[in-house]
Amino acid sequence: MKKIGKRMTKQKKVILEILRGTKSHPTADWIYEQARKILPDISLGTVYRNLGVLKESGEILELNYGSTYSRYDGNPVNHYHFVCLKCGKVLDVDMPIHSELEREIKQEGIAKVLYHRLEFYGYCAECGGSL
Repeated sequence: MKKIGKRMTKQKKVILEILRGTKSHPTADWIYEQARKILPDISLGTVYRNLGVLKESGEILELNYGSTYSRYDGNPVNHYHFVCLKCGKVLDVDMPIHSELEREIKQEGIAKVLYHRLEFYGYCAECGGSL
């Protein structure tokens, strides 16, 4: 495991393991509840601080969809997501990143793109989306 921030505290390690162990793209509150099962004295503030450190170090992704809370992804490799408009579930989309989009923007002289993020919106299979 690579070094994060100044040191890998037990709190950071637990939070990272929780995120890497789920595909659900959880909220900080959910991560906090899971972390309390392992570290009963951990505070919500500690969870938020460590999520920030993990995000800044590139170990996790923060997904913000304009709601009052963010979701977190233990997979830091750029990838696409699907968001269910009914239940709010966020799913990974298993398809290659289309880097030609970044090249097109560069060719237009708009900007130098470092990465891009793409989300699809609709209804998951459980909420009535037919596949």
